[in-house]
Amino acid sequence: MSSNLNKQAIRIGTLVNGNANTANYIRQILPYGFESFSITFWQKLGDINLKQLASEVKDALGDSGAVISSVAVFGNPLETTPIDCETLRGWEMLIDNAYLFGADIVAGFTGRLRGQPIDKSMPRFKEVFGPLTQRAADKGVRIAFENCDMGGDWNSGDWNIAHNPTAWQMMFNEVTLPNIGLEWEPCHQMVSLIDPMPQLREWVGKIFHVHGKDCTIKWDIVRKHGVDGPVQFAFHRTPGFGDSNWTDIISELRASGFTGSIDIEGWHDPVYRGELEMTGQVAGLNYLKRCRGGDFIPNPQ
Repeated sequence: MSSNLNKQAIRIGTLVNGNANTANYIRQILPYGFESFSITFWQKLGDINLKQLASEVKDALGDSGAVISSVAVFGNPLETTPIDCETLRGWEMLIDNAYLFGADIVAGFTGRLRGQPIDKSMPRFKEVFGPLTQRAADKGVRIAFENCDMGGDWNSGDWNIAHNPTAWQMMFNEVTLPNIGLEWEPCHQMVSLIDPMPQLREWVGKIFHVHGKDCTIKWDIVRKHGVDGPVQFAFHRTPGFGDSNWTDIISELRASGFTGSIDIEGWHDPVYRGELEMTGQVAGLNYLKRCRGGDFIPNPQ
């Protein structure tokens, strides 16, 4: 099985929190058929020993053929409060140690100058991620920014500028190295009422990692209350339960030469949550595998 798994150009996996229980968590869910894992930290790595963690994770993966697709830290590395400085240090540590996990992608938010328009963050973005991207390039690592707005918009926000294609163009004009790109998912674009498929076709060359998260848009609510009213109109969903056709998404990724992982970002679905979390994730895993075309089958000789 692992031999055929290694021939999958696109793997299907899930996100796992980075902490002392990471390896144990992976060991428990690995039998469900996850093919890759993205290890993620929130704002800081703390006192985690990355060398020890990588060794424990390697033991948990065993001979399954599953891999660590990426490591990530989500915070605001552009600001200078103590926790922001820890986020920046986390980026540096993960870039330096991604190889321990067999990963070549470090992901996260760009950060932003809090309460400022996106364009005001661009000089600071270049100041921070110019050197980080070069540091990553020197180690064979790619940097990928998630496209989540985290409640912000063009004019203000606390976490991330990489949630709009206009911002992407500005970012990649500031830092032009080829190893800087996106950790893309359709959900965050759909929440902004952006059609993800034309965007995917335009930007696929800059997409290094994909989060498996979908969205349901309740258009009756949009038409009645608008997008700024008191009634929620968009819901983050596990793939298979939202509005996107992931057969189309994966076909577009394949046609454009994308290789890598689609890792499910769980813990957001309003229905498959709580005791149904892993039920929903495994359903999403199997759905995405079907959309991919199933398991790799070698051609007859």
